[in-house]
Amino acid sequence: MRQPEQRAEGAGPFTTRLTWHPPGGGSAVWESRPARRRGIITVHAPGAATRHARADALALARLRRLNAIAATAFVLGGALFAVGAAVAQFGSGDGTTSASVYFAGGLCFNTGGYVSLLQVINAPRHVPGGEGALVTRRWRWWSYEPGRADWLSAFVLFAGTLVFAVDLLDSFLRGLTAQQINRLIWAPDMIGCVLFLISGHLAVVEICHGRPRLLPRELGWWIVAVNQLGSALFMVSALAAYTRPATGSMSNADIANWGTLAGALCFSAAGVLQFFERP
Repeated sequence: MRQPEQRAEGAGPFTTRLTWHPPGGGSAVWESRPARRRGIITVHAPGAATRHARADALALARLRRLNAIAATAFVLGGALFAVGAAVAQFGSGDGTTSASVYFAGGLCFNTGGYVSLLQVINAPRHVPGGEGALVTRRWRWWSYEPGRADWLSAFVLFAGTLVFAVDLLDSFLRGLTAQQINRLIWAPDMIGCVLFLISGHLAVVEICHGRPRLLPRELGWWIVAVNQLGSALFMVSALAAYTRPATGSMSNADIANWGTLAGALCFSAAGVLQFFERP
C-alpha cells in the first residue's frame, strides 16, 4: 500500500503534528509547540542522522525575546499572587494591602498572557510539502486563527487574565453586600478560573497531540502540567471564596488563601521552567 505523502495528528479540528516527505527524500516532522517555542522542525534525511532545522536568525531572536518577557511576567505574577495570599492569610486583616499586591500580580499575568499570544502569532510557520523549513513572516500584533490549538489556548489564557483584572479591580470596593461581592468579585474570579482550565486543556491537546498522556522527558509537557495544576488550585480557591449571603463570610477563607498561594507558586515555577524552553 502506498504511504501517504502527509500525516496529520492532533485532536478534533486541530493539527498539532504534521509529517510529510520532502521532494528530496526522507521525511520532515513539524510539531506545533517546538516550532513556535524553539523555532525547530525535525528532518530525517535519507541516509543521514535526524537533525533539527532551525528558523532564521530574525525568528529565533523574536522567540528568545518573547519567551524571556512571558516567563518573567509569569514568575513575577505568580510570586505576587503568592505574597497577596500570604498577606490575606497571615496579615493584619486589611483587605486593601492584599488587593494591591494581587492587582500588581494581575498586571504581570496580563502581560504574560498577551506576550504568549504574540509568541503564537509571530511564530515561524512551516511549509507543508517543502524541504522541511520554517518561514518567518512579518511582525503582527494580532491575528484571528481559532482553528489552531496553540492560538486558541493562548487567546483563552489572555482572556482569562483580563477577566481576572475585573475581579481584582472590584476587590478594592468596600461596603458591598454578600450578593454584590459574589456578582462583582466572585463571578469574574470563577470565569477566569474556567478560562485558565480551558486554556490548559488546549495546551495539553497541543503537547500530547490529542489524548492526554505522560511525557516526563519533555520540558514543554512539564510546563503545561504545572500550569494546569495551578489553574486547578485557583479553581479550588475560587469555590472556597464564595460568600454566603446568610453570614456574609467566605465559605472557607483558609482554603481560598492557601489554594491561591499554592496555585500562584505553580505558575511561578512554570515560568522558571519556561526560561529553558527557548531556541
